Amino acid sequence: MDKTIIAKSSALAFSRPFYQGGLINRRAVLRSAYAQFVFLVGGADHDQMEKMRQYLSALTRGWNVQQVREIVAETLHNLIDPIIYDEAASLIEQHHAAGRDVVIVSSSGSEVVEPIGALLGADHVIATRLQIEDGCYTGEIEYYAYAENKAAAIRELAEVEGYDLAECYAYSDSSTDLPLLEAVGHPSAVNPDRALRKEALAREWPVLVFDRPVELRRRLPEFSAPSRSVLTAVAVGAAILTAGAVWYATRRRRHLPA
Repeated sequence: MDKTIIAKSSALAFSRPFYQGGLINRRAVLRSAYAQFVFLVGGADHDQMEKMRQYLSALTRGWNVQQVREIVAETLHNLIDPIIYDEAASLIEQHHAAGRDVVIVSSSGSEVVEPIGALLGADHVIATRLQIEDGCYTGEIEYYAYAENKAAAIRELAEVEGYDLAECYAYSDSSTDLPLLEAVGHPSAVNPDRALRKEALAREWPVLVFDRPVELRRRLPEFSAPSRSVLTAVAVGAAILTAGAVWYATRRRRHLPA
């Protein structure tokens, strides 16, 4: 999702409202800003992702789940709506128009990914989930949507929904998503890191450049944003973590050519 659908890291984008809500201190805001810069400039390899995962997991320990959901619902449009890539929104429209399901598969947490998925009209969302006890995050991960786990998740979803993965499309910016890209018949690299660009060129996969963030409501004047109450309900899922990918799957009865 990050650098594929939106122009920032979705999890790190919420650092300021989390600070204003008393969940993190100023030092954590500055550290998140630096991590955002590094992520946007150079992407994140496996080691960097692991460090970010450990840092964010520890950071969220003890956070009240309902408070997090409310902050995300209150600030989603101001933070995320203006940084959605126009090219990604167009692709989503094209796949839906062709009768295909749109599935967002992201290492970011479900508290962030599910409302964004609702904003974009995604049919399914697969995201990281943090463990919860007594209404608070424990700092442990219940499910990490990362690397091979993403590929396993889409295989499971394909079996349930009747998707033919050979007819499915996948889009990612990171070499850590190679298992996901290899699982489908139509992979594409979007704003790829150096390692993924090298792999995409070697395998003759399309390399796409998304560089036009656009406010969704301005792009689609008829767009009606979900209410805060709807977004809060959608956010009842589980967590907050790191980076991601997008997977577009064809519907069970309508496998159309690329």
